[in-house]
Amino acid sequence: MTKNLHEWISFDDPDEDRTWMFDATYLMSSHRCIFGEGCQGVLDADATEMMQGCCSYGAHFVDDDDVQTVVKAFVRVRPEHMQFHEKAVKKGFLAAGEPGDDGEPVTTTRLVDDACIFLNRPGFEGGAGCALHIAAMEAGERPLDWKPNVCWQVPMRLEHATDETGHVVSQLREWKRRDWGDGGSEFHWWCTEAPEAFTGSEPVYRSLRDEIVELVGTPIYTRLVSELERDSWIPLPHPVVRKGSRG
Repeated sequence: MTKNLHEWISFDDPDEDRTWMFDATYLMSSHRCIFGEGCQGVLDADATEMMQGCCSYGAHFVDDDDVQTVVKAFVRVRPEHMQFHEKAVKKGFLAAGEPGDDGEPVTTTRLVDDACIFLNRPGFEGGAGCALHIAAMEAGERPLDWKPNVCWQVPMRLEHATDETGHVVSQLREWKRRDWGDGGSEFHWWCTEAPEAFTGSEPVYRSLRDEIVELVGTPIYTRLVSELERDSWIPLPHPVVRKGSRG
């Protein structure tokens, strides 16, 4: 058996000229975010004690709507939620990053002390981690409605490809090193490759239900669940889990 084998579920969209493909092996796995629970971060050495997670390079916004989501959310973030609130008020929280596909600089969150301005460091009274996440939770709202797209989508990735007839294939899968660009190969650690991150109490398609629905819509999610839970199918464990079981 190929060691990196994943099984996929595919079906046509009843309302669009589109085929959906889902990485069933990942979605049925017990993967979870372990920020603050052993996550080694995305630097070139073990950075567990820094508790930066994926936030070392700031968030790259996908479009102006993405930016405006955070602009609106920031109005509701208070100093007790955000360690660098004063810096964000005085100098802003946006920066121009490297050029994108169109040659224009990509808008990113500003870095402070070599990590995202929204990242509260260990020891901050309001709690370590994303200030947007902390403020959203206190407000009783979903963090995904406050954060940049990339911050709530990782560790999932949705990609679209259109063929010469205009048919779209939309693929939802786990986020891999290559998705970070050339720098991904330099990461000391990445969570979808790490056994310690496969310790969730429920499968990904359940634990990240809101995020998946946001990406694909309720009807497609409902169809996906029916396929994942059909009685006649027993999926392969995730490759990381299979490797661990072999010792």
